[in-house]
Amino acid sequence: MIIHQPRDKPLSWSEKKKGIPSWCSPFLALDWVLDWLAFLLSNWRLIEVLEYMGSLSILVAVFFYFHDADNRVRQRHYQAWQVINTAQGKGGSGGRIEALQELNNDGVALVGVDVSGAFLQGVHLGKARLLRSDFSAADVRNSDFKAADLQDANLHSANFRQSAFQRASLIGAQIDNADLQGADLSGADLSGAVLDNTDLRLVKLDQAKWNNIQSIKGANVYAIKDAPPGFLEWAMKQGAVQMQTEEQWQSRSSH
Repeated sequence: MIIHQPRDKPLSWSEKKKGIPSWCSPFLALDWVLDWLAFLLSNWRLIEVLEYMGSLSILVAVFFYFHDADNRVRQRHYQAWQVINTAQGKGGSGGRIEALQELNNDGVALVGVDVSGAFLQGVHLGKARLLRSDFSAADVRNSDFKAADLQDANLHSANFRQSAFQRASLIGAQIDNADLQGADLSGADLSGAVLDNTDLRLVKLDQAKWNNIQSIKGANVYAIKDAPPGFLEWAMKQGAVQMQTEEQWQSRSSH
């Protein structure tokens, strides 16, 4: 805040120029004139009032900035939803990665969001509330869904290779014909999930809740890591297969 300070009266011209070389006189004269101008203005009450008004305007601006914070947040969320909804049904990202992450970071529920067919590689949606969301046919490789709630989500034919689903809820999720190769489902809840014809090669299933999986027919469970006791035996009885190469997998699918 600016505090008005009265200025001392400047020296007279004769005192100011005393002992100063004559060649400095023009510069000294300018400095002397400015000193007197500043002195006269410092004693002018209008200048003091203007100084205080300037300080007050800064305080008012700061007040309204914080007062309007909620409106700015709502505006950002509205724009993020616009990006997501406008790009619905289209390929590519279309800004949806940033929009989804911003909403999730602000604690906004993404229930029922439709990003089917979108390119969302590397999206970070840890702890996201994605109940009944639609990721069908989306490319979501190398993404983060740790502790996310994907209950009853549609993940049909989506590519989730190398993605993280530790402690995620996939209860009742439709994950058929999807690619989960190399994904980490440690501690994930797969109760009621449909995994028919899904590529589960190299998936990590440590402490996953698998006992109530609805269906796993035709899924490829080759080289699953940290499979819970009894899982592989049960999966094979339900019609799962174990095929190492992509060629074998594609050949099986063509029959």
